[in-house]
Amino acid sequence: MKFSLQNRWVLITGASSGFGAAAARAFAQEGANLLLGARRLDRLHHVAADARHLGAPEALVRHLDVSQTLSVNDFLAWAKTEIAQRSSAEPSLTVLVNNAGGALGLDTVETGKDEDWESMMQSNVLGLLRVTRAALPLLKNSPGASVINIGSVASHDAYEGGAAYCAAKAGERQITRALRLELNGTGIRVASVDPGMAETEFSLVRFKGDAARAAKVYEGTHPLTADDVAEIILWVATRPAHVNIDELIVKPTDQASVFKVFRRK
Repeated sequence: MKFSLQNRWVLITGASSGFGAAAARAFAQEGANLLLGARRLDRLHHVAADARHLGAPEALVRHLDVSQTLSVNDFLAWAKTEIAQRSSAEPSLTVLVNNAGGALGLDTVETGKDEDWESMMQSNVLGLLRVTRAALPLLKNSPGASVINIGSVASHDAYEGGAAYCAAKAGERQITRALRLELNGTGIRVASVDPGMAETEFSLVRFKGDAARAAKVYEGTHPLTADDVAEIILWVATRPAHVNIDELIVKPTDQASVFKVFRRK
């Protein structure tokens, strides 16, 4: 029997677009309450409106910058207050989706830029640690709770120009593994969902707004969509409470590996 999310609380970082926004819609259809964080508040409000339309009893938004400890701590304090105001029980969080992250640039180590490296480490590694640390007290109040970290096939295979991003996602993978060991016996489940080629804003952000270059990444292929990945995130969260999906790699059929992609002419 799948784990019910009806009226339970789900927190999603980086929820203004891509996997995060799609996950918000997927969890909404399960009747979950949503706490959505990202830097782009205008987009968050649109995502929340869609979620409420799809069935979320509550879809609350607040600015969140995972690269800033104060922002993370303020967000979780707000989340605890919002949950407490709507529940007679001890405030609890059932699912944390650590989605905020991304890549910047495709430079070699020799030509890499400090600001790109630092941004990738902040969002993909330190941000993940900050949010998880702040959320754990609420997760411990919810039997069967899940921490679902969004990784990447880049954590499994390195490629030229991806040193910092691959390192950051390898960091996410090892944080996930360490956290699973640390939380063993608490009933909290810890998973990593590692997508391959998926057409979202990922490449547009990586190439800093160069739409033509971003489009070439997916040229001639049938990539994953944000909804594909969101469906998998939801599946992981709704397994029976005694079932933990440790690591799940998902690629489009056209992608056999980071290095081998079938492209139609």
